[in-house]
Amino acid sequence: MSETSVVVHADRDVLAQAVAARLIVRLIDAQAERGQAGLVLTGGRVAAAVYRAVRDLPARDAVDWSRVDVWWGDERFLPAGDPDRNETQAREALLDALPLDPSRVHPMPASDGSEGDDPEAAAATYTAALATAARPGTATLPHFDVLLLGVGEDGHVASVFPGHPVTYETRPVSAVRGSPKPPPVRTTLTLPTINTADEVWLLATGTDKARAVGMALAGAGPVQLPAAGACGVSRTLWLLDRAAAADVKPTFRSLR
Repeated sequence: MSETSVVVHADRDVLAQAVAARLIVRLIDAQAERGQAGLVLTGGRVAAAVYRAVRDLPARDAVDWSRVDVWWGDERFLPAGDPDRNETQAREALLDALPLDPSRVHPMPASDGSEGDDPEAAAATYTAALATAARPGTATLPHFDVLLLGVGEDGHVASVFPGHPVTYETRPVSAVRGSPKPPPVRTTLTLPTINTADEVWLLATGTDKARAVGMALAGAGPVQLPAAGACGVSRTLWLLDRAAAADVKPTFRSLR
C-alpha cells in the first residue's frame, strides 16, 4: 500500500541538500536490490539546485552511475541544446559531471530531431523507448525507482496542467499543445505512467506554491490539480520548504 509523507525543510537551500542526500541513498539501495536504478528527472529551479547538490556531494561516488537509467518526466519541445530544455538544465547541473553510460540516458526528442517539428511523433518515439527498456513482465514501461516532480503554482506536474486534455490521457507519453506556460508545445509522461514509479517525490518551495500544495494534500481531484493525482506505488514523498508548506495541515508535517 502506498505511503504518503511530507517533510518540511527550513528553506530551499536546505531542501536541495537534503533531497540530494536522500536521492543518493535511494539509488544506492535500488542498486543493492536490483543491480541497477531508474531515475526520472524534472525541470525547474528547485530541481536544478538538487542536481547541483548531488554533483557536489562526495557521497555521489557511492552510486554506480554506469548502472543508472535516466529518463525525463517532461520536456519543452525545443531544439537540442536550447537552454530552456529540461535536458540542457540537467546536463549542465549534474549529468555532464557523472560517469553515466550514454546508452542509458534517455532525453525526450527535440524539435530539430528525426521526428521533425511534430510533438506527437516525439511522444510516440519516447513511448517506444520506454517499451524497449520495459521491465520483465510488463509490455510498456521500465522500472522507475524515483520519479521527481516539481509542483507548479497552479498545481501542474510534469507538463500535465489543470483542466488540460492531457489530464485525461492514458497513453504513456503525450504531446501537449497550448500549454498555459511557455513554450506552448511540450511532451510529457502522463499521470498513469507517473504513477507506476516506485517512489514519486514532489518538490516545492516558496509561498507561491503553498495554495496548490495545501489543496493537493487536502484531497483535490487530479483534473483540477494534477499534483493531487501523482503518487508512487510504494511511497509518495512531498519535500517542501516552510513557505510552500504554509497551508499544509499540521498532521501531515514532519519538520527537518
